[in-house]
Amino acid sequence: MIKSLFVVTLCCVLSITLQAQTKEELQTQKAEKQAEADAALKEVKAIQTKLDALPGWRVGAFGTIGGSLSNFKNWYAQGAPNNASGNFGITFNGYANLIEEKFFWRNALTTNLNWVKLDNKDIDTDEDSFKPTTDVFNLSSLYGRNLSKTFAISGLMEYRTTLLDNFNDPGYLDAGIGGTWTPITNLIVVVHPLNYNFVFSSGDTVFESSMGAKIIADYTRTIGAVNFKTNLSMFQSYKSSDYSNWTWTNSFSYTLWKMIGVGFDFGLRSNKQEALNYALGQFDPTAIPAEEEPTFENIDNKLQTYYTIGLSYKF
Repeated sequence: MIKSLFVVTLCCVLSITLQAQTKEELQTQKAEKQAEADAALKEVKAIQTKLDALPGWRVGAFGTIGGSLSNFKNWYAQGAPNNASGNFGITFNGYANLIEEKFFWRNALTTNLNWVKLDNKDIDTDEDSFKPTTDVFNLSSLYGRNLSKTFAISGLMEYRTTLLDNFNDPGYLDAGIGGTWTPITNLIVVVHPLNYNFVFSSGDTVFESSMGAKIIADYTRTIGAVNFKTNLSMFQSYKSSDYSNWTWTNSFSYTLWKMIGVGFDFGLRSNKQEALNYALGQFDPTAIPAEEEPTFENIDNKLQTYYTIGLSYKF
């Protein structure tokens, strides 16, 4: 009996010892393989850095898609017990850049489009279709001749408008020349003191074209599974500050599986001409005294904002 107990105990001790040794060996092997993988990843990054420094085209794109649908029937706890609602949004950020030793040509496209609907099935006076809400379109082309590794003489054309509602009404086209500073690979700062801001609109509106200075700061980068872009575009009119404007857009996406991930976009804008044009459209002279008609002097130029959250797809 004692001998049998001793044998069983010895077997248990040997089993635990072997398991411990096996675990330690596996952990050692894992550490060795991880070190090899880290070393290989560093080599890959070094090679990619060399590839990025070579002349030629760099093309890329990423975007965000978000949406939801809902349908309620006899849901009496809410004000409209029978309704169908939904929203859908998509953003796209693409670029095609030609980088050569003596010159560069950078092209970028940014769009952010959203639709929403709320159909109260108990009434016939509301809209039952998707209506556009966020509507952003921006296309730019920047050409430069290098004077040094970080500074170039450049020319820019940038067009901004809406696509879904009131296309090119208004539309903005900036055309000018000046300098471009690229202190690091992914950061571009454009300063064009000679720039004309063409404003397109239909009918008799408050929009007016003018001469001014154009300033752009853009940073676009991909780090592993993370893609992000931030762009600040400003126009300072020499004629009047009422004709100045700026727009700041930001896009972020994180890839979770293959090419699919999550994305977040937000934007800010200040444009006094747009604010006044909207206020005049809402103005009713029969209900409000004529002396209170909106003007550049009394308009409340509120900050314009938008954001989109949803699934992202890396093209």
